[in-house]
Amino acid sequence: MDILATVKGIAITYGPQLLLAVVTLLVGFWIIGIVTKVLQKGLERSRVDISLQRFLGSLVSVLLKVMLMISVASMIGIETTSFVAVIGAAGLAVGLALQGSLANFAGGVLILLFKPYKVGDFIDAQGVTGSVKEIQVFNTVMKTGDNKTIIIPNGAISNGIITNFSTEATRRVDMVFGIGYTDDIQHAKKVLNQIISADDRILKEPEHLVVVSELADSSVNFTVRVWVNASDYWGVYFGMHEKVKETFDQEKISIPFPQRDVYVHNS
Repeated sequence: MDILATVKGIAITYGPQLLLAVVTLLVGFWIIGIVTKVLQKGLERSRVDISLQRFLGSLVSVLLKVMLMISVASMIGIETTSFVAVIGAAGLAVGLALQGSLANFAGGVLILLFKPYKVGDFIDAQGVTGSVKEIQVFNTVMKTGDNKTIIIPNGAISNGIITNFSTEATRRVDMVFGIGYTDDIQHAKKVLNQIISADDRILKEPEHLVVVSELADSSVNFTVRVWVNASDYWGVYFGMHEKVKETFDQEKISIPFPQRDVYVHNS
């Protein structure tokens, strides 16, 4: 009878708390499932990398479940202060040990969310210029023009200056061509305009620019600026230099180079 009375007393005393804890646990797991699904759908709509979607979904789910278990334990009278302190200390130790990795992870999240560049873009970042081959959670993999693979930590790249050459559909090609001081400026300007007009890759709008920009030590320099589709940039840049040299030779327009006159006086 004493045992039954004791059990009855415990049931009366702790039964409501235990029942409330079980209900809280079940409802909490249900809510966590909904929150996780909503988060994953939001990441899918934002076109976040699939690997990052799964990682963030799992991370949020685990954190919410840990918080729920601590709350439920507190409801049934279990002392959670020391438990929370242990978790906090462990988290701090792990955070300090993985400080660099966490910074790279955070940088990867920012890159995938805000998209300063995407796979296939031609960028300059951290002193490296090349095409983005892959955006990983911790690193960005780039391939340079001479076919070298460069791996850059996302923490560094997200905190630095990024130049994206692929964002805009068109780019301006800036070039400088010099002629001799004895050559006809107007004739050279006319020849440059004819070369530009004959190149179908050069866009009509915005209008190109050909102006005398400098009276240098050995030459009169023309600044030439033309607009092209981004994919034609290097083709036009290299092609223009070759075409200008050939045409200037045909038109008897000199392309001077630095030279020095030496006079010898016999005493």
